[in-house]
Amino acid sequence: MRVYIPTTLAGLAEAHKAGHIGPAPLDAFAVTPGLREWYVSDDIEELEYAALTRAAQFSLRLLAAHPDVPRRRVVIAVDVADTAVAHDPDRGLDPGVLGEVRLSGEVRLSEAAAVHVDADDAERDVRAAADAVGAADTGDDDARFTVDGAEDHELLWYATQEIPNLIG
Repeated sequence: MRVYIPTTLAGLAEAHKAGHIGPAPLDAFAVTPGLREWYVSDDIEELEYAALTRAAQFSLRLLAAHPDVPRRRVVIAVDVADTAVAHDPDRGLDPGVLGEVRLSGEVRLSEAAAVHVDADDAERDVRAAADAVGAADTGDDDARFTVDGAEDHELLWYATQEIPNLIG
């Protein structure tokens, strides 16, 4: 199963140094039955993009919690065994946890399929969105507009061999 693990550039640097993403359990996003039902699509690429987008939204929350790290969303795509992934089917259609899964163990960074990262030109909008995410959660429409603005930027795809250049 392909899972999308949200992090930051600092988190990616830590994972690169340690050789693994962890510690467990890890929050991630994947194509769950709830996500599949919510998006009403059978196209696996569309569904995986939706899971990637959910992970990018969570990465934005990590940036909000860590104002000292570079303002670029980061998502690590990893293929793991289905048995390593758990999700709560009772909350499957809750928009707040749509596609959310939990990994029971650490993931070796060498098992990553790719890394998705904002381009440099997204930093201004991502910074504003990270600053506004708390207000957006309380119902501030202007803040929600700002947060949604970060999603106007597509995450770029990088091979795992490019990680040293991303964090260096």
